[in-house]
Amino acid sequence: MDLSNRTGWSTGSSLAYMKELAAYWTDEFDWQKVEDQINFYPNFLTEIDGKQIHFIHVKGKGRKSIPLLITHGWPGSFLEMLKIIPLLTDHQDFSFDVIIPSLPGFGFSEKVTATGCNSRYVASLWYQLMQQLGYKQVGLQGGDIGAGVSTAFALQYPEATLGLMLNYIPGSYQPFLKEGEVFTAEELTYKKYIADWFAKEGAYAHLHSTKPLTLVYGLNDSPVGLCAWMLEKFYAWSDCNGNLDSIFTKDELLGNITLYWFTETIHSSVYIYYENSKSPLVFGKEDFVKCPVGIVKFPKEISFPPRIYVERGYNVTYWNEHQQGGHFAALEQPELLSKDIIRFFKQINV
Repeated sequence: MDLSNRTGWSTGSSLAYMKELAAYWTDEFDWQKVEDQINFYPNFLTEIDGKQIHFIHVKGKGRKSIPLLITHGWPGSFLEMLKIIPLLTDHQDFSFDVIIPSLPGFGFSEKVTATGCNSRYVASLWYQLMQQLGYKQVGLQGGDIGAGVSTAFALQYPEATLGLMLNYIPGSYQPFLKEGEVFTAEELTYKKYIADWFAKEGAYAHLHSTKPLTLVYGLNDSPVGLCAWMLEKFYAWSDCNGNLDSIFTKDELLGNITLYWFTETIHSSVYIYYENSKSPLVFGKEDFVKCPVGIVKFPKEISFPPRIYVERGYNVTYWNEHQQGGHFAALEQPELLSKDIIRFFKQINV
């Protein structure tokens, strides 16, 4: 039997690497170390709209400090953001009060599989969280699902938004075209690329968005199955150049996956895809993100529209492109991402 396609990644998670990681998970991985990393920072649970929401809240040490709400995505978690906390809070002249909530149905936030729990609804929860914490205005940062939530927040609560920084453009985003306007050749090329990408790589998202319950029986029953489903995305979407260990430690990968396993949140976490599919980020005539918007583009991101396409719906005042990094920016390139966050918010908060 030819096993060559099972040792590589061309047809999914590598059998050889899965065996190696499963052995490490069984014999060497120490969840206590992950708990120590989590507990190094102040963690909180609060009730918002009848739901228990987990978040980390670290006050900045700078002479001037502004609140910054960072939202993660799937298959990540709040653990992705731990590396950037000291980089954003320790500066003496300008820092951030960092708030990192766990999305509903992720990690230590309450499991939610109720109708209507989409990115727009999560944005309303985040707005109430900010009010609970006593902030009148906040900066927003996000990638993956977090980019959609942060965009929805900026659209729904413009008076409460200091600025918005994204390292990903929501996949369902479609700007409004005025009568007589047409997309440029560059934009049409991008749209074709996206269609081709989803045909080849988007099966996971289609399943999440249509029949998530069927999928999760197996994932919730098998730790190796769960690991393989999530690990393939860390391989495909990161700037690892075919070697996961060059970007992530096994402890980082397994810490995130173990969080999903212990909390049994694979169903509730993918359910937001189902809800978002019924409420895509399609901009209407009056929709435009008016606050200052910063965009950071990493080369191995899943997909990234051209600037002209983004600017049809966002007030882009900062755009930076890097030569390394991928979808999991805060985990892969925390220094680069943090520097961009600081530069962007400094320029709009002089």
